Amino acid sequence: MNSYDLEGKVAVVTGGGRGIGFAIAKTMVESGAVVALWDIDNDAASESADYLGGRKNAIAVKTDVADESSIEDALSYTNATLGPVKILVNNAGITGPTIPLANYKSDDWRKVIETNLVGTFLCCKAVAPQMAEGQWGRIVNISSVAGKEGNPNASAYSAAKAGVIALTKSLAKELINAGVIVNAITPAAVRTELFEQMEQHHIDYMLSKIPMGRFGETEEVARLAAWLCSPDCSFSTGAIFDATGGRSTY
Repeated sequence: MNSYDLEGKVAVVTGGGRGIGFAIAKTMVESGAVVALWDIDNDAASESADYLGGRKNAIAVKTDVADESSIEDALSYTNATLGPVKILVNNAGITGPTIPLANYKSDDWRKVIETNLVGTFLCCKAVAPQMAEGQWGRIVNISSVAGKEGNPNASAYSAAKAGVIALTKSLAKELINAGVIVNAITPAAVRTELFEQMEQHHIDYMLSKIPMGRFGETEEVARLAAWLCSPDCSFSTGAIFDATGGRSTY
C-alpha cells in the first residue's frame, strides 16, 4: 500500500474509534501523522488508540460532535497534548432509521441532521480558523452517495449528506487563499458497524446499485482520504471525490 507524507502533522478523525474512521486514522499513522480520535464512544476510541501505538501515535478524546462545548474542549485538549491540528476528517455519523419519511419521528430526523451535518459544521467552525492562521490545513468531509442521489427510506441521512457536500463547496471557497484545502468523499455502502442500524432490505438495495457488485472496503476510503490530507493534494479544493464502485460518476 502507498503511504503519504504526513510526517509530523496532527490530525483529528471524528468517529475514529471504528469503521471508516479507524481505517483513516490507521493510514495516517502509517504515513507519519499523530492522530486524535474524537469519538462519543471513548472505550472504542481508547482501544483503537492503543492498537495504533498509544500516545506517541494516537490519543482518544471523548467528543460529542453535536455539542459545541464538547468540540471546543476536545480541540483545546488535542492542541495542548499533540500540537496544533493541521488535518481534520469529519467522519462521525449515524444512519438513523431506514423507514419512509411519513413514518419518521421528528426527533429521530433531527438527531441524524445534528450528528451528520451540524456536527461537521461545528468541527469545521472550531478547527478552520487556526488552520487559516497557520496558512496550512486539510479538511476532508465524509459525505455519501446518498447525498448525491437520495436513498429511499433514508431521507434524513440523504439530506444531511447532501448538506455536507454543499458545506464543503462553500467552506473551500471561503478558505481558498488561506492555505486550507477542503474536499469531500462520497462513498457508496462500505460494510461497517453502521450496517447493524439498517434493515436487510435496505442493505440489499444499496448493493444492487453498485455496478462492481460488492461493497467498498474501509481501506479504500482511507487511502483516498490520506491523499486528500497530504501536500500532494494541492490544486483540488471544494471537490467531491467518488468512491462508489461505478454507481455515481459525477
